[in-house]
Amino acid sequence: MAEKVKLSKDGSSIDFVQSDSLPTSLKKFRQSPEIEGFYRFVFENDLQKESFEILDRIIQIRKTKKADAKKEAAAAAKEEKAAAAAAAAAAAAKKAKGKKK
Repeated sequence: MAEKVKLSKDGSSIDFVQSDSLPTSLKKFRQSPEIEGFYRFVFENDLQKESFEILDRIIQIRKTKKADAKKEAAAAAKEEKAAAAAAAAAAAAKKAKGKKK
C-alpha cells in the first residue's frame, strides 16, 4: 500500500489496476490490486463506517435473495414431486381399469 489511490481524469471515480486472473484464495483476493486499491481509498478518505454499512447492506440483500431462491427451489421440487405422484397414481388407475375389462 505504498501509493495513493488514482482518481479518474475528471475526479468522479477511482481508477483501479485490474489483474488478469481471478484469485483462488481469500488471502490472494485481499491482496489483489483492485481490493488493495479499494482498501486504500476507504482508509485515506476515512470512510470505514460508511463502507461497512454499505457492505453490510449488500450482504443482507444477497442473503435474502439466496433464501428466497432456496424457498422457490423447494416449492418447485415439492410441486414436481406432487405431479410425479399424481401421474403415477393415474397410471396405476389406468392399469387397474384395464385389468377389470
